[in-house]
Amino acid sequence: MPLTNLRIAFLAWFIVGVTTSSGWAVEPATSTVLPKGFQAKVEYCKTCHGSMGQGYRGATPMPRLAGQQTEYFQNQLKAFTERRRENKFMYNVAHVLSPEMLAALASHFNGLNPKPLGGGSTDLVAEGKTIFVDGLPKAEVPPCASCHGDDAKGNGLFPRLAGQLPDYVRKNLTNWSKDRGQDLKNPDNSAIMAPIAHNLNEHQVAAVAAYLSTIE
Repeated sequence: MPLTNLRIAFLAWFIVGVTTSSGWAVEPATSTVLPKGFQAKVEYCKTCHGSMGQGYRGATPMPRLAGQQTEYFQNQLKAFTERRRENKFMYNVAHVLSPEMLAALASHFNGLNPKPLGGGSTDLVAEGKTIFVDGLPKAEVPPCASCHGDDAKGNGLFPRLAGQLPDYVRKNLTNWSKDRGQDLKNPDNSAIMAPIAHNLNEHQVAAVAAYLSTIE
């Protein structure tokens, strides 16, 4: 079996293992969230993530939330609360959210679909697409599409990458191990990305980011 296929098989085994052993439970959206309180939270999110969840390109890039997988959305906010993912600001935002509010916000942003803001280098788009579709076997980097889907819209715990801000993608892939998987006793699927992010060089990261920024 080729190395890339072995790696994909391992990823499939790993994600099944962590999702069944970690006890994660995704809360369904309910009608118990008061409209006024829900709208206040949405407006608060908009101050950083844009009026339609499209993200914000600034000194500190704010990620696109629009169209994000609800399961991934909820688990990442739980990761901030549980210190599996390090971000002091987002910890303060996330730890006060009830399970019902968390589910309602995830559903809301999942339903948005604004045009991507773009911003990646057009010269790198073709190379980024090749990496996304085919991976880099010599560097032990599997195709991004194998987890994130051919359309880059994700699936369950695997996030939507389509239309994500290139600045944000570059920042995250470059600093992956400093931000994700901070609780080694409670691993999550961020562990899958750690070796992949490490094996991509700066140019390849920029190429993937550029390609993803063009996908609607």
